[in-house]
Amino acid sequence: MIGLETITVLMAKHGLAVVAPIAVLEGPIVTVIAAWLASQHLFSVWSVSVVVILADLVGDIGLYALGRWGLHRLPARWRTKLGLNRERLLRNGRHFRDKGVRTLLFGKWTHSAGAPVLVAAGVARMNFWVFAGTNLIATIPKSLLFVALGYQLGAYYGSIDSWIARASLIALGLIVLGGVIWYFRRKKHAL
Repeated sequence: MIGLETITVLMAKHGLAVVAPIAVLEGPIVTVIAAWLASQHLFSVWSVSVVVILADLVGDIGLYALGRWGLHRLPARWRTKLGLNRERLLRNGRHFRDKGVRTLLFGKWTHSAGAPVLVAAGVARMNFWVFAGTNLIATIPKSLLFVALGYQLGAYYGSIDSWIARASLIALGLIVLGGVIWYFRRKKHAL
């Protein structure tokens, strides 16, 4: 990964044309840095907002496409090792048909679960327009929150990056713990 100082220099020198592709990969901290540069009058805060929202959506669509069109490219034995049998895929499809919007919102707002949820939506062949609309609705407030954070406190982007990483790890730990508890409760009720 490129260092934050290097990212900052690249964005300051080359503008929003550099922000967009980097934001696809490193969304939140790039948003914070770009908004901080906007507070320094290098960019328009509105332009930063639009670019990071679009970049986030492009990344989401890429993960959806990976799930939707990349699964069949995996060798059958890899799909088996990943537990992607026909029954599980059908169950995943039903889940995203019935609870896809909630699941996407959960994935987007927890950040830690985002990529797997977006890929799973593609695997489930969730309606693309429902997927895109839900992600837009979830992305706007999330991106604007990071824009506001960056505009006000962006000079501390190194610390903010650390906070984001810690919060993501805590969220991931809580998700895993919740999944383990759910699994054992379900198993106990099945007996």
